[in-house]
Amino acid sequence: MIQLPSESDRLQILQDKMQEYIDNGTQLGWLIDRKKRQIFIYRPNIAVEVLDNPKRLCGKTLLRRFILHLSHIC
Repeated sequence: MIQLPSESDRLQILQDKMQEYIDNGTQLGWLIDRKKRQIFIYRPNIAVEVLDNPKRLCGKTLLRRFILHLSHIC
């Protein structure tokens, strides 16, 4: 799941929603904060990982060949 907030979305509400998705079975979630150029990575049973201004995201073992280039998003 990829969540890309709009200007009116509140980050904390989206973070809570992402955690709810993970708690209900989603295996991977990316919350992209364009304003702060941060990516929050959600996975089951793992603390949320925060990346500062990454150039790309890859799906690792879950989405092995999937790469999201962030130059036009962030």
